[in-house]
Amino acid sequence: MQKQARKARLFIDKNDEALRVRFFSFLDEFEKGRIPSLEELRLFFVENLGIKDARSCRTEIEFLEEQIVNHEGDVEPTASVLNGFVAITRYCRFLLFGFATDKVELQFESQKKPRKGLITREIADTFITIPKDFCCPISLDLMRDPVIISTGQTYDRSSISRWVEEGHCTCPKTGQMLTNSRLVPNRALRNLIVQWCTAHGMPYEPPENIDSSAEAFSAALPTKAALEANRATAALLIQQLADGSQVAKTIAAREIRLLAKTGKENRAFIAEAGAIPHLHKLLSSTNPIAQENSVTAMLNLSIYDKNKSRIMDEDGCLGSIVEVLRLGLTIEARENAAATLFSLSAVHDYKTRIADERGAVEALAGLLKVGTPRGKKDAVTALFNLSTHTENCARMIEAGAVTALVVALGNEVVAEEAAGALALIVRQPIGSEAVGKEEMAVAGLIGMMRCGTPRGKENAVAALLELCRSGGLAATERVLRAPALAGLLQTLLFTGTKRARRKAASLARVFRKCENYALHFGGLGAGYAFAGNSTTSRDSSFVGDVSVAMSISVPVL
Repeated sequence: MQKQARKARLFIDKNDEALRVRFFSFLDEFEKGRIPSLEELRLFFVENLGIKDARSCRTEIEFLEEQIVNHEGDVEPTASVLNGFVAITRYCRFLLFGFATDKVELQFESQKKPRKGLITREIADTFITIPKDFCCPISLDLMRDPVIISTGQTYDRSSISRWVEEGHCTCPKTGQMLTNSRLVPNRALRNLIVQWCTAHGMPYEPPENIDSSAEAFSAALPTKAALEANRATAALLIQQLADGSQVAKTIAAREIRLLAKTGKENRAFIAEAGAIPHLHKLLSSTNPIAQENSVTAMLNLSIYDKNKSRIMDEDGCLGSIVEVLRLGLTIEARENAAATLFSLSAVHDYKTRIADERGAVEALAGLLKVGTPRGKKDAVTALFNLSTHTENCARMIEAGAVTALVVALGNEVVAEEAAGALALIVRQPIGSEAVGKEEMAVAGLIGMMRCGTPRGKENAVAALLELCRSGGLAATERVLRAPALAGLLQTLLFTGTKRARRKAASLARVFRKCENYALHFGGLGAGYAFAGNSTTSRDSSFVGDVSVAMSISVPVL
């Protein structure tokens, strides 16, 4: 067998080799900004490869994407080349076979009972398939900048940096003492994460301080050929959004949503080509699939900062997004409208415009009360962003957002952000008065101090501190009457984060100044006296800043 193997020659079919060379020539043409002619592409795909309809084209795309998933770094063609093949094949799918052939697929999709939303399926798939080794042990999120600490464990840089800044000197996972504070980039793991994200169509936008030109990433980043092919595909899709049939518009919105899932380059050229006005019109569609895809495409486009202004400057677009939030035809459409408002509200000047839009805050509050877990998360993050602008306080009170936030304190999925929003609202007298009128507000915040996450406890004690400061003696006495508060403050002083300890000490000082302090607490006074004299309270100018995980990423769907 060995002798025969040595004598055997590798046989390469000349026709296959010619096809391979031709396909690479298409990549070269796209990379140089030249789009191959319709005749050339038809000859190659239809006559040579035997791909004669859109269904066959989709099958080829799925096969190529599977190859990317299972790709090994030292095997040719590289992942980037395979991405280029996918981009060109997707372009040819619409150039050669049009849009009408997908009508049956859309009809089948709309008739499924019970129908899971497009978005729900994608979110579920994303979270189920993320490899455990790619997630940070602290945040449990996909790592964007993995680093190795002295114990040999890997964490996301932002999470472990925060851990160390809070005064911890042990490894969160092993409990070992840290011998030094060096953070060594785990480039091998980062490369694997980038390749995995590319294969699954997930965005990977590393922090700005990462050298994006590093060789470790070059293999997985999209090539110019892939970007140019995607640009050509976007032009076809936008043309259908403008002039196509209702079926074609629905398909085009779906494909734009998928294209906008990854890469700021894709999001930029899709918007520059004029997609936003056409997606805006589709928001009012009576077709649930069309509406859901259009609002989700708008969400994905809004992640790119320059597109935020394009959306807000489009006449009536904000109002249409709010209408989908209020009256969307599917729960997924309403949830993604809320997520879009969250994304847009990242710009400070847009916070008041969103809050002043008729029905926006009311709809967010309603979704926070009765939405799905994901819908509540979208709503509370949007409300938190709006609460960071002082001019929105009165509007949020009027719209019932305060009541919804207080109720949300009892839901562990959204309690942390709800406490953060309340801590901002109560800084103003009218906000303090509104929260003070909510019967469950103080109890809910104290419950957070007892059972919440470290950041949730931090936000809860911050909210109580601001409530006492802004609400005066009456509010302070009401908080003082809460059972077990002294013990919880003591616990925070010893086990809380650095900020939580400062907030707890500041709250104890406020209590000590209350003229009814001795009446209400008598024998427990030693606890507050200790807090007031603790070294943790030396920052007397502390104003109870809020800590919310603003690394919350906009879902890319």
